[in-house]
Amino acid sequence: MSLMKTARHVLLGLAITTLPVLAHARCAGDDLRPTLLPDEKAEVDARLAETPYTSGNHWIARRGDEIVHLVGTIHLSDPRLDGPTERLSPLLDDAAVLLLEMAGPDRKTMEASIASDPAMFMLSDGSLPDLLSEDEWQQLSSAMAARDMPAFIGARMQPWYVSMLLSVPACMKDLLEQNDGLDVRLEAIAEEKRVPTLSLEPWDTGLALFAAVPMAAQLSMIRSALAPPEVNEDLFETIITTYFEEAHAESQLVLEVLSPRLTPMQEEEADVVFDTVNSAMIDARNRAWIPVILDTLESTEGPVVAAFGAAHLSGEEGVLNLLAEEGFELERAPF
Repeated sequence: MSLMKTARHVLLGLAITTLPVLAHARCAGDDLRPTLLPDEKAEVDARLAETPYTSGNHWIARRGDEIVHLVGTIHLSDPRLDGPTERLSPLLDDAAVLLLEMAGPDRKTMEASIASDPAMFMLSDGSLPDLLSEDEWQQLSSAMAARDMPAFIGARMQPWYVSMLLSVPACMKDLLEQNDGLDVRLEAIAEEKRVPTLSLEPWDTGLALFAAVPMAAQLSMIRSALAPPEVNEDLFETIITTYFEEAHAESQLVLEVLSPRLTPMQEEEADVVFDTVNSAMIDARNRAWIPVILDTLESTEGPVVAAFGAAHLSGEEGVLNLLAEEGFELERAPF
């Protein structure tokens, strides 16, 4: 696997925590929501009822003269993005700034850094065969081979990185060469309209947060991704279908509820994985983004457009609720 492909895997892996996209031409998964058992559906419904801002991929936050358009994105290509791209394009006509998780210059910096120092993904001591059972290692070796990664290379990689690699169904591997998600499309429009584009966080934020995850939780993340290929495809189809239904909170909750039944993890282990990823990769980043959004509003004149993975929108620690706590009034808008 080339270093550039490795960089794209990392970018995609970070995107997985904030809603990935399925290539329908290559994968054949099914939406899993109809398969929920009665008790599972009841749990999803109950948790949805307690969650702020469960749906909507475009919201407007207003506080006095300050206006922020908040857009939930997916990071890879899907032809159904053509409509939202066309409808959202006018937002950039009078926008002062477009804020993205990672703007183009930072993406290039990240790829160059990964290419020059792939050791950032390697275990400093030991190997995955030492940390997993023999059966788990054999499953992992087969899964990596399906993604064109030799086992001897994967054996030395950090578990968090391997889990991201495995979370992408093997039928999607060609998508790693594409770069046409909603965030990239909006950035291209902003460039045409001479709207500055800035990053919400330093390029290495996600990498540092994953690297800080305890080793036991990282190994659980690997186990969570060792589901059969058809299950991985179904999970991805569920995510993408709920995205285009603008049901981002439901997407996350369905995955959490189904994981103990569809993956090798027990319920307690699944809870640890989701709690760890949600806390580090979503909640902590959301809180860090709020000062960036507020500072951008203060330092510019005109509306701000902030586009980021749709999973960051909902919940008590979601960007929408955090802005409401800052005194903004929220209004759902067409997507």
